[in-house]
Amino acid sequence: MGMRTQSSKETRSRAKELGEAIGSFHIDMDIDEVFAAQKNTAVKYLSFEPRFHVHGGSNSENLALQNIQARSRMVTAYYYAQLLPTIRKRPGGGGLLVLGSANCGESLRGYLTKYDCSSADLNPIGSIDKSDLKRYIAWAQTAYNLPVLAKFLSATPTAELEPITQTYVQSDEADMGMTYDELTEFGRLRKVNKMGPLGMFLKLQHDWSVSGKCSPRETAEKVKRFFHYYAINRHKMTTLTPSLHSNEYSPDDNRFDLRPFLYPPFFQNYSFKRIDEELEKIEKMGQ
Repeated sequence: MGMRTQSSKETRSRAKELGEAIGSFHIDMDIDEVFAAQKNTAVKYLSFEPRFHVHGGSNSENLALQNIQARSRMVTAYYYAQLLPTIRKRPGGGGLLVLGSANCGESLRGYLTKYDCSSADLNPIGSIDKSDLKRYIAWAQTAYNLPVLAKFLSATPTAELEPITQTYVQSDEADMGMTYDELTEFGRLRKVNKMGPLGMFLKLQHDWSVSGKCSPRETAEKVKRFFHYYAINRHKMTTLTPSLHSNEYSPDDNRFDLRPFLYPPFFQNYSFKRIDEELEKIEKMGQ
């Protein structure tokens, strides 16, 4: 379910090759008409035409246009799931299950649209972070003789929700302000080690300083960024698609983690103030 100016030939090609390799039905379609119809309601009834960021639009306009695509894909997936058994003359008719594809790092960061293509009947990788997922894909490439999976491992993660230009291609990690490897560390420290902002900062500033990855100040900013987005997007965790729980860091919080899904501002302010106090001590020691 692509867009003519957003979806790359490489992404379409990988999806088609994988479908052929596993013997599934594959449909390559565009949702531009659905997107345009929804976008034009704002033009008609609000007298306002939203624009993508690359066309001069604001951040709110840019996100709104991305969200139209994401939610349209969810509606389209369920529409086709009901029609395809009839079209293919499946005995008894019935319907198909819709599968989701959001990994747990994206869920923790809130890098998904509520009630979008992350919403489904079942999400096979919903409890798995990107690092474990890539390890599984590398294993499956050999175990199931699927050489096409090598292309997925080397591809730059992108939502492909913004227009591709000569100077810009959307990147998940650039949008999130953190890498998937960092999200893996944040997620495991949060859930397995039960760490809040201060504890996570102290642990990572030691580990990352020793490895030369980041200065204490850079680590502080990364931890704050993670917890900021974790807090403001926490409400999305209550709508996650059910998934298979195969590890101890799973973020399916509305079923297994009873921490609040709404955090008051003073929680962040107090926690971040403690980080700043510890950072000041560390930098004074370094001097």
